[in-house]
Amino acid sequence: MYDYIIVGAGSAGCVLAARLTEDPSVKVLLLEAGPPDDAPEIQIPAAAATMFKGPYDWDYTTVPQEHAAGRGVYWPRGRTLGGSSSTNAMIYIRGSRHDYDTWRDSYGCDGWGYEDLLPYFLRAEDQQRGALPYHGVGGPLRVEDLRYKHSLTRAWVQSAKAHGLAANPDFNGADQDGVGFYQVTHKRGRRWSTATGYLHPVENRPNLTVVTDALATRVLVENGRATGVRYEARGETLAARADAEVILSGGTVNSPQLLMLSGIGPADQLRSLGIDVLADSPVGQGLQDHPFVTVMHATPRTKALWELANARSLAMFQAFARGPHTSNIAEAGGFVRTDEGLPAPDLQYHVLPTPFIGQGLTESSERILSVVVTAVDVASRGSITLRSASPYAKPLIDPAYLADKADLDILLFGVHQAREIAASGPLASLTGGEWAPGEQVDTDEALIDYIRREVATLYHPTSTCAMGSGDAVCDPELRVRGVEGLRVVDASVMPAVPRGNTNAPTIAIAERAADLIRGK
Repeated sequence: MYDYIIVGAGSAGCVLAARLTEDPSVKVLLLEAGPPDDAPEIQIPAAAATMFKGPYDWDYTTVPQEHAAGRGVYWPRGRTLGGSSSTNAMIYIRGSRHDYDTWRDSYGCDGWGYEDLLPYFLRAEDQQRGALPYHGVGGPLRVEDLRYKHSLTRAWVQSAKAHGLAANPDFNGADQDGVGFYQVTHKRGRRWSTATGYLHPVENRPNLTVVTDALATRVLVENGRATGVRYEARGETLAARADAEVILSGGTVNSPQLLMLSGIGPADQLRSLGIDVLADSPVGQGLQDHPFVTVMHATPRTKALWELANARSLAMFQAFARGPHTSNIAEAGGFVRTDEGLPAPDLQYHVLPTPFIGQGLTESSERILSVVVTAVDVASRGSITLRSASPYAKPLIDPAYLADKADLDILLFGVHQAREIAASGPLASLTGGEWAPGEQVDTDEALIDYIRREVATLYHPTSTCAMGSGDAVCDPELRVRGVEGLRVVDASVMPAVPRGNTNAPTIAIAERAADLIRGK
């Protein structure tokens, strides 16, 4: 018997396991569907793309996208201890103050405004720059400046400033607008995931049990209360009981899937699959994600990151954690308002000194600077639904990319501006023409066609178990409506996707959830 069962040892689950077991009288079971995070490449920042389509990736594909040339889009999600914090590009971005105040004011999420959540960002953080007004020190999550910055990335930042964009040395400070280099979840040049920072230092606590390669198949509910979890591990079907709560931290895909498999979700959909309905709830609805499209510039006279991250560089990394292998690949970028009247930026750039073709799945020997243009104030909403009643069947993922024209307009603005930046400052003499979409794509109509053919995920899905007032899946304390003793704590509870990379907000949510669960 455990007090708490946490399903999913990802960005949120590792935080919860560490915080809840601070009380030695509390027994916690942490279940993770994936393997341990012991592969050496997980720790190498520049090897992030090697995580795709392997044992550490759920390897999802969306349903064909009506407004994106009918394509299914590859969706990687972390499947190991640390979840996507063990496989992502390690960028530490909190989002805008406006995001969290909107959660509070527009969605009824009392206690989730910016000033409410800031202490949890600070508690989590161990900031290399020291204790600053918007930063914390001494927390489990190490946040550092990049040790390596490619010359092309530096040139892009200078060119963006020459184009008229403001410099921003801290996207997590008072203002988000501007351009600069991203801070990352590294410690001394190596990836620092929630598994590394939160879980591994406490994994030998006698009141914490961690089971990997354990797929949760059902939340057990008795008389309207969650009492445990059924799971498959090493060929066996097992069950564990929770005396206090079951907490789902499987992420934006897996948490709604498990709820629906357990009879909690849209009643008609569940009945159509032969699943007994325990609670009629909009589980899986409201899905949001950041869509991106890439503008690539040929840089024939400058070695790309893929050339520099060679055997010699790897040896340097292994010995000193220095050099190109410490690059997170998406080294720089920035936030822009496509209209000065907007309350916060709606466009984000990620700049990669290497080709980024086919979501990073297509190898290339070209010398290219890739500018990833991303809509971060997203209007489109999609859904996640069950494919079948089998826990082994991947769910149907429909992010509804570009269903709302506002998202397309943001991307179109960004493509135009990315081209203008490339023609400014030092980049003007470093680039040898546009590799994609190409100078021949010179009308808005042609650019829109390009965007529809190429738009993909920036790996930030949220909102499928949203918290809020009324009939939202979860209440503002992250308790699932309709079933007692059951919470969701991960990115799926965000009522709307924040403006920026979602790992840091997910960690802050878990930090606050730990206090809510403990009654603090």
